[in-house]
Amino acid sequence: MEQILKVDNLVKKYNDSYAVKNVSFKVNKGEVLAIIGSSGSGKSTILRCINQPEKIDSGNITINEDSMVKEIKKEKVIYNSKDILNKMNLECGMVFQSFNLFPHLSVLQNVTEAMTQVLKMDFKEANKKALKILTDIGLKNKVEQYPCSLSGGEQQRASIARTLAIEPQIIFMDEPTSALDPELVGEVLKVVKELASQKRTMVIVTHEIQFAKEIADRIIFMSKGEIVEEGTPEEVLDNPKKKRTKEFLKRYSS
Repeated sequence: MEQILKVDNLVKKYNDSYAVKNVSFKVNKGEVLAIIGSSGSGKSTILRCINQPEKIDSGNITINEDSMVKEIKKEKVIYNSKDILNKMNLECGMVFQSFNLFPHLSVLQNVTEAMTQVLKMDFKEANKKALKILTDIGLKNKVEQYPCSLSGGEQQRASIARTLAIEPQIIFMDEPTSALDPELVGEVLKVVKELASQKRTMVIVTHEIQFAKEIADRIIFMSKGEIVEEGTPEEVLDNPKKKRTKEFLKRYSS
């Protein structure tokens, strides 16, 4: 299997407390990894470290053999060159729980923005590609509307469309349904399931345990910044070995 992402002994601290402590995992091409755990367990922090809004304190992150860290000097992380970091960033697509759409741009413009500004794609070509993606995702009739006139589910689908437009090697989703009303969750999960069926490489932080079970090839359960258990959905969710995993799942099923 072709490995796309490698997280190696990742450490992230805020002051003296560990948000993420010695976390290591790999993701292969076409694989869906779901990360579960209670609030404050470090799940979202890992995504922010990989996508670079957060600086790591120790360890390393590798995407397609490009290394985020050049070296560690006197226990201090020295990041790689800007060119390599930008390349790694372009290979990642991030879907946020709060949608993060530009309110002053239409749905279509939100999707074409990165294509024309970052990838320097021709405007006509970007429009054509964006329309195709938005049609596939069920937003054909919403392309001229602004985010404020969309439902939460539609906004999140537009956010997914924007991510797909840059053709990332790996898609990250941080609690993609947590800001949605319960009746809107299904339409977003349907889109994510469709992406998984297309063998898109994805890392999804989610509190939707049943969804994680249906969609993921592998599941990581985290607690207090550490990986407690990792394996297939059957191993982690149906037959957990660790006490902390069992307690967490018991709370979710009760």
